[in-house]
Amino acid sequence: MVPRRARGREGWRLPDLGPGVAVVVFGLLSAVTWGTGDFGGGMLSRRAPLLSVVAVTQAVGVLAALVIALVRGEPPPRGADIGWAIGAGLCGMGGIAMLYRGLAVGRMGVVAPTTGIIGAVIPIVVGFAFQGMPPVIVIIGILVALLSVVLVTRAPGHQAGQASGIEWALGAGIAIGGFNLCIAGFSGETAFGPLVILRMLQSVAWIVVIIAWRQPWRFDRALLPKMFAIGILDMVGNAAFILAAGTGNLAVAAVLSSLYPVMTVLLAIAVLRERMTRSHTLGIALTVIAIVMITIGSAGR
Repeated sequence: MVPRRARGREGWRLPDLGPGVAVVVFGLLSAVTWGTGDFGGGMLSRRAPLLSVVAVTQAVGVLAALVIALVRGEPPPRGADIGWAIGAGLCGMGGIAMLYRGLAVGRMGVVAPTTGIIGAVIPIVVGFAFQGMPPVIVIIGILVALLSVVLVTRAPGHQAGQASGIEWALGAGIAIGGFNLCIAGFSGETAFGPLVILRMLQSVAWIVVIIAWRQPWRFDRALLPKMFAIGILDMVGNAAFILAAGTGNLAVAAVLSSLYPVMTVLLAIAVLRERMTRSHTLGIALTVIAIVMITIGSAGR
Protein backbone atom coordinates (compact mmCIF):
# COMPACT_ATOMS: atom_id res chain seq x y z
CA MET A 1 0.00 0.00 0.00
CA VAL A 2 1.42 3.30 -1.08
CA PRO A 3 -0.22 6.70 -0.52
CA ARG A 4 -1.26 8.39 -3.73
CA ARG A 5 -0.32 11.88 -4.73
CA ALA A 6 -3.18 14.33 -4.46
CA ARG A 7 -4.93 14.73 -7.77
CA GLY A 8 -8.26 15.59 -9.35
CA ARG A 9 -9.85 18.98 -8.68
CA GLU A 10 -7.60 22.02 -8.81
CA GLY A 11 -8.91 23.04 -5.38
CA TRP A 12 -7.43 19.85 -4.02
CA ARG A 13 -4.00 20.54 -5.51
CA LEU A 14 -1.42 22.67 -3.76
CA PRO A 15 0.45 24.33 -6.66
CA ASP A 16 2.28 26.84 -4.48
CA LEU A 17 3.88 24.22 -2.23
CA GLY A 18 6.39 21.60 -3.21
CA PRO A 19 5.67 18.11 -1.86
CA GLY A 20 8.57 18.34 0.58
CA VAL A 21 7.30 21.57 2.13
CA ALA A 22 3.65 20.50 1.99
CA VAL A 23 4.24 17.28 3.95
CA VAL A 24 6.01 19.24 6.70
CA VAL A 25 3.34 21.95 6.90
CA PHE A 26 0.39 19.56 6.96
CA GLY A 27 2.15 17.00 9.15
CA LEU A 28 2.80 19.67 11.79
CA LEU A 29 -0.74 21.02 11.42
CA SER A 30 -2.12 17.56 12.19
CA ALA A 31 0.12 17.32 15.27
CA VAL A 32 -0.96 20.75 16.55
CA THR A 33 -4.68 20.17 16.03
CA TRP A 34 -4.65 16.59 17.34
CA GLY A 35 -2.63 17.60 20.39
CA THR A 36 -4.88 20.57 21.12
CA GLY A 37 -7.98 18.43 20.67
CA ASP A 38 -6.62 15.77 23.03
CA PHE A 39 -5.95 18.40 25.67
CA GLY A 40 -9.43 19.84 25.30
CA GLY A 41 -10.99 16.39 25.35
CA GLY A 42 -9.12 15.53 28.54
CA MET A 43 -10.31 18.73 30.18
CA LEU A 44 -13.92 18.12 29.15
CA SER A 45 -13.77 14.52 30.38
CA ARG A 46 -13.32 15.91 33.88
CA ARG A 47 -16.75 17.57 33.61
CA ALA A 48 -18.69 15.12 31.43
CA PRO A 49 -18.73 11.34 30.81
CA LEU A 50 -15.84 10.33 28.57
CA LEU A 51 -17.93 8.33 26.11
CA SER A 52 -20.35 11.23 25.69
CA VAL A 53 -17.46 13.57 24.90
CA VAL A 54 -16.10 11.11 22.32
CA ALA A 55 -19.51 10.45 20.72
CA VAL A 56 -20.46 14.12 20.43
CA THR A 57 -17.09 15.26 19.09
CA GLN A 58 -17.13 12.45 16.50
CA ALA A 59 -20.65 13.47 15.42
CA VAL A 60 -19.47 17.09 15.05
CA GLY A 61 -16.64 15.83 12.86
CA VAL A 62 -19.17 14.06 10.63
CA LEU A 63 -21.24 17.22 10.14
CA ALA A 64 -18.20 19.44 9.57
CA ALA A 65 -16.64 17.07 7.03
CA LEU A 66 -19.98 16.68 5.21
CA VAL A 67 -20.52 20.44 4.95
CA ILE A 68 -16.99 21.06 3.67
CA ALA A 69 -17.25 18.20 1.16
CA LEU A 70 -20.52 19.65 -0.20
CA VAL A 71 -19.16 23.21 -0.36
CA ARG A 72 -16.05 22.01 -2.20
CA GLY A 73 -18.21 19.98 -4.58
CA GLU A 74 -16.19 16.84 -3.93
CA PRO A 75 -17.38 13.64 -5.60
CA PRO A 76 -18.75 10.97 -3.24
CA PRO A 77 -16.11 8.50 -2.06
CA ARG A 78 -16.02 5.33 -4.14
CA GLY A 79 -14.71 1.81 -4.00
CA ALA A 80 -11.37 1.62 -2.27
CA ASP A 81 -11.81 4.95 -0.45
CA ILE A 82 -14.92 3.58 1.29
CA GLY A 83 -13.01 0.48 2.33
CA TRP A 84 -10.05 2.50 3.62
CA ALA A 85 -12.43 4.77 5.56
CA ILE A 86 -14.14 1.81 7.23
CA GLY A 87 -10.77 0.28 8.05
CA ALA A 88 -9.54 3.58 9.52
CA GLY A 89 -12.68 3.90 11.62
CA LEU A 90 -12.33 0.41 13.07
CA CYS A 91 -8.60 0.79 13.71
CA GLY A 92 -9.12 4.19 15.32
CA MET A 93 -11.77 2.86 17.68
CA GLY A 94 -9.69 -0.16 18.62
CA GLY A 95 -6.64 2.01 19.21
CA ILE A 96 -8.47 4.45 21.46
CA ALA A 97 -10.16 1.67 23.44
CA MET A 98 -6.90 -0.20 24.07
CA LEU A 99 -4.99 2.98 24.85
CA TYR A 100 -7.54 4.09 27.45
CA ARG A 101 -7.58 0.59 28.93
CA GLY A 102 -3.80 0.53 29.14
CA LEU A 103 -3.69 3.94 30.79
CA ALA A 104 -6.31 2.79 33.29
CA VAL A 105 -4.63 -0.47 34.37
CA GLY A 106 -0.98 0.15 33.54
CA ARG A 107 1.79 2.70 33.96
CA MET A 108 1.36 5.85 31.89
CA GLY A 109 5.13 6.17 31.49
CA VAL A 110 5.08 2.82 29.68
CA VAL A 111 1.76 2.87 27.86
CA ALA A 112 1.80 6.39 26.35
CA PRO A 113 5.27 6.37 24.73
CA THR A 114 5.01 2.74 23.59
CA THR A 115 1.70 3.41 21.87
CA GLY A 116 3.00 6.59 20.25
CA ILE A 117 6.20 5.02 18.97
CA ILE A 118 4.57 1.90 17.51
CA GLY A 119 1.81 3.96 15.93
CA ALA A 120 4.46 6.06 14.18
CA VAL A 121 6.95 3.31 13.33
CA ILE A 122 4.48 1.17 11.36
CA PRO A 123 3.74 3.78 8.65
CA ILE A 124 7.41 4.85 8.71
CA VAL A 125 8.51 1.32 7.83
CA VAL A 126 5.84 1.03 5.13
CA GLY A 127 6.87 4.41 3.73
CA PHE A 128 10.51 3.33 3.59
CA ALA A 129 9.56 0.05 1.92
CA PHE A 130 7.35 1.50 -0.83
CA GLN A 131 8.66 5.03 -1.29
CA GLY A 132 12.36 4.54 -0.65
CA MET A 133 14.64 6.03 1.96
CA PRO A 134 14.57 9.81 2.44
CA PRO A 135 17.80 11.83 2.84
CA VAL A 136 20.03 10.93 5.77
CA ILE A 137 19.22 14.18 7.59
CA VAL A 138 15.50 13.28 7.43
CA ILE A 139 16.16 9.78 8.81
CA ILE A 140 18.15 11.27 11.70
CA GLY A 141 15.35 13.81 12.25
CA ILE A 142 12.81 10.99 12.40
CA LEU A 143 14.85 9.16 15.04
CA VAL A 144 15.24 12.36 17.06
CA ALA A 145 11.48 13.00 16.81
CA LEU A 146 10.65 9.51 18.08
CA LEU A 147 13.02 10.00 21.00
CA SER A 148 11.38 13.35 21.78
CA VAL A 149 7.94 11.70 21.99
CA VAL A 150 9.29 9.17 24.50
CA LEU A 151 10.81 11.92 26.66
CA VAL A 152 7.76 14.20 26.53
CA THR A 153 5.30 11.44 27.44
CA ARG A 154 7.34 9.94 30.26
CA ALA A 155 5.51 10.00 33.59
CA PRO A 156 7.72 10.83 36.58
CA GLY A 157 8.11 8.36 39.38
CA HIS A 158 7.65 4.60 39.56
CA GLN A 159 4.48 2.74 40.43
CA ALA A 160 5.82 -0.32 42.22
CA GLY A 161 3.67 -3.41 41.98
CA GLN A 162 1.47 -2.06 39.19
CA ALA A 163 1.26 -3.90 35.88
CA SER A 164 3.04 -2.16 33.02
CA GLY A 165 0.10 -2.36 30.60
CA ILE A 166 2.55 -3.12 27.80
CA GLU A 167 0.18 -5.60 26.11
CA TRP A 168 -2.51 -2.91 25.78
CA ALA A 169 0.09 -0.41 24.54
CA LEU A 170 1.28 -2.84 21.85
CA GLY A 171 -2.28 -3.43 20.66
CA ALA A 172 -3.09 0.27 20.70
CA GLY A 173 0.07 1.15 18.79
CA ILE A 174 -0.61 -1.44 16.09
CA ALA A 175 -4.21 -0.23 15.71
CA ILE A 176 -3.17 3.43 15.50
CA GLY A 177 -0.48 2.52 12.97
CA GLY A 178 -3.18 0.76 10.96
CA PHE A 179 -5.35 3.88 11.20
CA ASN A 180 -2.54 5.98 9.71
CA LEU A 181 -1.98 3.46 6.91
CA CYS A 182 -5.68 3.38 6.03
CA ILE A 183 -5.81 7.18 5.84
CA ALA A 184 -2.69 7.17 3.66
CA GLY A 185 -4.48 4.78 1.32
CA PHE A 186 -7.12 7.35 0.29
CA SER A 187 -6.97 8.03 -3.45
CA GLY A 188 -6.74 11.82 -3.15
CA GLU A 189 -9.83 12.31 -5.36
CA THR A 190 -11.82 13.37 -2.29
CA ALA A 191 -10.60 14.43 1.14
CA PHE A 192 -13.60 15.00 3.36
CA GLY A 193 -15.95 12.36 1.96
CA PRO A 194 -13.99 9.46 3.50
CA LEU A 195 -13.83 11.40 6.77
CA VAL A 196 -17.64 11.49 6.81
CA ILE A 197 -17.74 7.69 6.62
CA LEU A 198 -14.93 7.28 9.13
CA ARG A 199 -16.42 9.60 11.76
CA MET A 200 -19.99 8.40 11.21
CA LEU A 201 -18.90 4.80 11.85
CA GLN A 202 -17.09 5.81 15.02
CA SER A 203 -19.84 8.06 16.41
CA VAL A 204 -22.54 5.42 15.83
CA ALA A 205 -20.34 2.74 17.40
CA TRP A 206 -19.71 4.84 20.52
CA ILE A 207 -23.44 5.54 20.86
CA VAL A 208 -24.11 1.79 20.64
CA VAL A 209 -21.53 1.18 23.36
CA ILE A 210 -23.17 3.78 25.61
CA ILE A 211 -26.61 2.23 25.13
CA ALA A 212 -25.60 -1.45 25.23
CA TRP A 213 -23.42 -1.14 28.32
CA ARG A 214 -25.63 1.51 29.93
CA GLN A 215 -22.79 3.96 30.31
CA PRO A 216 -23.41 7.43 31.80
CA TRP A 217 -23.97 10.02 29.09
CA ARG A 218 -25.76 13.08 30.48
CA PHE A 219 -23.75 16.31 30.47
CA ASP A 220 -24.27 20.04 30.87
CA ARG A 221 -25.43 21.52 27.56
CA ALA A 222 -23.23 24.52 28.25
CA LEU A 223 -20.32 22.25 27.28
CA LEU A 224 -21.60 21.75 23.74
CA PRO A 225 -19.63 24.69 22.21
CA LYS A 226 -16.41 23.24 23.61
CA MET A 227 -17.29 19.78 22.31
CA PHE A 228 -17.97 21.37 18.92
CA ALA A 229 -14.53 23.00 18.93
CA ILE A 230 -12.82 19.72 19.82
CA GLY A 231 -14.70 17.90 17.06
CA ILE A 232 -13.52 20.51 14.54
CA LEU A 233 -9.92 20.24 15.74
CA ASP A 234 -9.98 16.46 15.42
CA MET A 235 -11.45 16.66 11.92
CA VAL A 236 -8.85 19.24 10.83
CA GLY A 237 -6.11 16.98 12.20
CA ASN A 238 -7.32 14.05 10.13
CA ALA A 239 -7.70 16.17 7.00
CA ALA A 240 -4.20 17.59 7.49
CA PHE A 241 -2.75 14.10 7.80
CA ILE A 242 -4.54 13.05 4.60
CA LEU A 243 -2.94 16.01 2.83
CA ALA A 244 0.47 15.29 4.34
CA ALA A 245 0.42 11.62 3.36
CA GLY A 246 -0.97 12.41 -0.09
CA THR A 247 1.54 15.10 -1.04
CA GLY A 248 4.79 13.80 0.43
CA ASN A 249 6.64 10.93 2.03
CA LEU A 250 4.46 8.79 4.32
CA ALA A 251 7.29 8.30 6.82
CA VAL A 252 7.73 12.06 7.22
CA ALA A 253 3.97 12.63 7.51
CA ALA A 254 3.67 9.91 10.14
CA VAL A 255 6.50 11.07 12.36
CA LEU A 256 5.50 14.75 12.26
CA SER A 257 1.87 13.98 13.10
CA SER A 258 3.07 11.71 15.93
CA LEU A 259 4.45 14.81 17.69
CA TYR A 260 0.93 15.65 18.92
CA PRO A 261 1.75 14.68 22.55
CA VAL A 262 4.24 17.56 22.62
CA MET A 263 1.40 20.02 21.98
CA THR A 264 -0.72 18.39 24.68
CA VAL A 265 2.11 18.63 27.21
CA LEU A 266 2.84 22.27 26.32
CA LEU A 267 -0.81 23.18 26.87
CA ALA A 268 -0.86 21.32 30.18
CA ILE A 269 2.19 23.28 31.32
CA ALA A 270 0.84 26.63 30.10
CA VAL A 271 -2.82 26.26 31.13
CA LEU A 272 -2.75 23.87 34.08
CA ARG A 273 0.63 25.02 35.38
CA GLU A 274 1.91 21.46 35.42
CA ARG A 275 5.54 21.08 36.41
CA MET A 276 8.09 21.18 33.61
CA THR A 277 10.45 18.25 34.19
CA ARG A 278 13.91 17.79 32.73
CA SER A 279 12.47 15.08 30.51
CA HIS A 280 9.90 17.56 29.16
CA THR A 281 12.53 20.21 28.52
CA LEU A 282 14.84 17.84 26.69
CA GLY A 283 11.99 16.30 24.71
CA ILE A 284 10.67 19.68 23.57
CA ALA A 285 14.16 20.81 22.58
CA LEU A 286 14.66 17.62 20.57
CA THR A 287 11.28 18.18 18.91
CA VAL A 288 12.44 21.55 17.59
CA ILE A 289 15.70 20.04 16.36
CA ALA A 290 13.85 17.17 14.66
CA ILE A 291 11.44 19.53 12.89
CA VAL A 292 14.31 21.65 11.60
CA MET A 293 16.21 18.59 10.34
CA ILE A 294 13.16 17.09 8.62
CA THR A 295 12.22 20.43 7.06
CA ILE A 296 15.72 21.01 5.69
CA GLY A 297 15.90 17.49 4.31
CA SER A 298 12.41 17.60 2.79
CA ALA A 299 12.43 21.13 1.36
CA GLY A 300 14.34 20.20 -1.76
CA ARG A 301 12.22 17.17 -2.61
